[in-house]
Order: sequence, then C-alpha cells, then structure tokens
Amino acid sequence: MHADLLFTGGPVLTPEGRTATAVAVTGDRITAVGRAEVHELAGPRTEVVDLAGRLLLPGFQDAHVHPVPAGLELSQCDLSGTTTAEDTVAAVRAYADAHPERKWILGGGWSMEAFAGGIPTKELLDAAVPDRPVYLPNRDHHGAWVNSRALELAGIDRHTPDPADGRIERDASGEPSGTLQEGAMQLVGRLTPAATPADRLAALLHAQRHLHALGITAWQDALIGDFLGMDDPAEAYRAAAEEGTLTARVRGALWWDRERGAEQIPELVARRDALSRGRFRAGTVKLMLDGVAENHTAALLDPYLDRCGCATANRGKSFIDPERLPAFVTELDALGFQCHFHALGDRAVRDALDAVEAARAANGPSDTRPHLAHLQVVHPEDVPRFARLGATANIQPLWAAHEPQMDELTIPFLGPERTAWQYPFGALLRSGARLAAGSDWPVSSPDPLQGVHVAVNRVEPGGSRPVFLPDERLALGDALTAYTAGSAYVNHLDDTGRVAAGALADLVVLDRDPFAGPPEAIAETAVAHTYVGGERVFAAG
Repeated sequence: MHADLLFTGGPVLTPEGRTATAVAVTGDRITAVGRAEVHELAGPRTEVVDLAGRLLLPGFQDAHVHPVPAGLELSQCDLSGTTTAEDTVAAVRAYADAHPERKWILGGGWSMEAFAGGIPTKELLDAAVPDRPVYLPNRDHHGAWVNSRALELAGIDRHTPDPADGRIERDASGEPSGTLQEGAMQLVGRLTPAATPADRLAALLHAQRHLHALGITAWQDALIGDFLGMDDPAEAYRAAAEEGTLTARVRGALWWDRERGAEQIPELVARRDALSRGRFRAGTVKLMLDGVAENHTAALLDPYLDRCGCATANRGKSFIDPERLPAFVTELDALGFQCHFHALGDRAVRDALDAVEAARAANGPSDTRPHLAHLQVVHPEDVPRFARLGATANIQPLWAAHEPQMDELTIPFLGPERTAWQYPFGALLRSGARLAAGSDWPVSSPDPLQGVHVAVNRVEPGGSRPVFLPDERLALGDALTAYTAGSAYVNHLDDTGRVAAGALADLVVLDRDPFAGPPEAIAETAVAHTYVGGERVFAAG
C-alpha cells in the first residue's frame, strides 16, 4: 500500500531520539518511521514533503489554555501588546474612539508591571472613556480595571464590603480605586453584555487558526463554564464539533463552582455526557484552589512579606475549603473524572496533592490522570509526591524568568527561601514526575517554542536579565516532550504525542532543527507546517 504522505530528508524526533529521517502517513495514521527503506512506500499519488534538514516532531499540545476568551479579546480592546501606563491608556482611548457604538468597552490583557504596585486607577480610565463603562481584565485574568461609570452601575462605593473570594482595591480614603481582584471582578463583570453564540464560535475558530499556526494540534481548555464575566465556551465547541470545523483535538475541563459543593457533581456528569462529541471530550473538572502571587491571593503555607520584609497576616486565599476538597476529588475520581487543579502557591499545591492522595487511598489506582497547573511555589517536601501519586506537573514555562512582574511584584513579597522554590521544573523531572506544558493563553503567549526557550534557558526570549534559578532548567528534549507526549497524556490522547507507527499523524515541521543551534536561539524557531490526522491545517507563507 502506498503512503498518502511521505516526509523525508530531515531529522525526526521519535521516542528513541533523532535517528529517523523519513515518515510515511496513510490516512490519518503514521504507517512507517525509519530511513531510506520508508521511501519504498512512495507511489504516484504520494505527496512528498522534503524536510531539507528541518525537524519533524509530534504536534504540540497545550495542557492549559483558554482559546475562546483569547479569541474574543483579540476582537475587542486588546491590550496585550502594551507595556507602559501611557501606552495602555492610549490604546483604550483609541479603541473607544473607533467604536462609538459599543455601550461597554471590553477586552483586556494589560500588564500589571505597567502600573505602580500593579494597580491602575479609575482616574486613568475616566480620562480616556468618561461616558461609558469600561471593564478590562488584566493579563492573568485575576484582576480587572474599571472606570467610575462601571463602579457606579455596579453600586460599588466605600461602603461595599469585599466579597469572600476577592478584594476591592481602595485609595487612602477608602474609596474604590478602580481595580477589582479575584471574586470582586464579578461585581462588575456580571453586568457586561455577553458575547453572542456566533461571536463565541467565531472566536474559537479564530483562536484555532492561531494555535495551528504555532504547531498546536490539541489542547485542554481549562475553563468550560461561567466565571467572572467570561462566557461559557461549551456551545461553541459543540457547534464546531458537530459541523466539523473543530480540526484540533480538545479536552474540556468543566468548571467547579467554588461557591457550591458536592451537589453539583451530578450536573457535571450530565454535562460530560451532553458535550462530548466529535473531537471534543469533556471528561475533566477544573478546581481553582487559589489566586496569583502578584496580588497576594496565591495560597501560601506562611504569610506574605510586606515591602520591608516583615511577615504580614495574609497567607492568600483558598477558594475551595481544603477540608472538603479531598471528598470532592475522591467522588470525582470514582466517577472517572480527571481533576485539573489551579494550584499556584505552596499551600494550594499541598492541598491538591493531599486530595489526590485521599482519592488514591479510597479508590485505588485509576487512569484519571490528575494534574496540577501553574506550580509557582512548591515546597521541597512536596516535589517527590507528584511521582508517588501519579499527579502530572502542568507547567507554564514562560513565567519562569526574571521580568518586572516577577522581580517587582513577586520576589520582594515571597522572600529568598520561597523565591528559590519557584517553578521547580528540573527538580520535578529529577524526582520522576511527569511534566506537561501549557500557556494559559491569553495570560501569556501560546507559542510553544517561546515556552520551550524559557524552559531550557530560564531567560525570556531576547532578555538580558540573569538566569532564573539555573538548576531548574530543562534539556531541550525534555521541554519538547512536556509539550508533546506529556500534554498528550493529560489530554488522554494516547494515540498522539509521539512519532511512531500506528500513532495518529498529528505532526509539526519546524523551519529548522533547534537541536542543531545554540539554546539561546530556540525562540527564533518557527513552524512551517502543521498536520492533524494527516491533513495539513497550517502552512507558513
């Protein structure tokens, strides 16, 4: 039988290394991997792709991403390219002037380090948009910037109490200053107009094209549900799966409503059954345990420090009661759900691992494949527990570098000991933990090659700051494995993530072989072609 597709003339990254130089694809599967002997499968109708020394590897998979909100933000007031307060305000003003028909100014992606203390004020927005409400989540989506009109519509004033799961930033007189943290975002977010089903579907397909262009063939959507004003992407996935426009393979993580308890589990079972179709499967539950370090809501074992280096009374927030969490996870695990934890601080990481351990003790071994995402601060005593419990470490490598948000808004408030526990990729791998990788886009760039660059170098692409915790660097092969086989594992896509006979032909051709160049040049690599099931879904140029 002749192959439909034949790759030849370049290195191929297989589980055994880079010794192969040819791959044959028939239908949607890889049928042969080897060297010159594979050429015998070529026939008169075989499409031959000359790698010309470029690397062929498995398709990248993002283990934690939010494509629909990202796609919507790209069509709204997109602030992801701004770096200063002046640029950010100018971008808001320009967008508002260009869209006088919009009753609300929505979008987001502003950078915390652009503003003093990471907290922009309503006065800056009032000067740009005085007549319409503005609601703009920041880049990590754990805080939102609003103007006076939005605060007025929401009825937020000096007498409004902070919600249990959030904080209203206030000025010296106690008046709301214009930034809402965590659960306080919903005080305004609930008032914003929802995107239409057509808007959400268009956003998904726009995001899918962008992800395919970066070599991404599959992903785990880390939030299927309603949360802090973000629209539920479930129907967009269902529509795309039914009409055949969902070309990626997607696993959806159903949102755990942190204001409820186990009574929601039957609803999650029903949603899993109703939504799973085509290339979309909703077999995961997302449990958001804490916030982020920059706004001091990540859950820590010991208190945050103040600017003078003294301990405060704040240890962050636990959004799900740690005493009830093990029972929730045990029941979900027994029902075959994968648990996907947002666990950023060392207390949240420990709580998640304790819950997985309780589920293992109650249910015995299972193939539910729990994973913990973000892992900014991990206590050294908890590092070996990942391998022992079979919990995957879901890393976002782009964050593991010196940059303003790290150096100005995080390190001073953690102190030197906890700073050294941040993003312990190398320690986790050496302990035997399985690594998966993702971006959290639109929080940060979804480009896997940029993430691989930081995982290997612990320096931002093009950055000049010192290496961040050099012992935690990964080898290039290990970083690529996290973005391929590791993420394929947590996505339950066992026929993907490797170049081997019998595997699905989800493949990426790079524009070079990054193994042949210096590590500091990894970020210069780009994607030339992306294939899903042997079908080309992206071609550069």
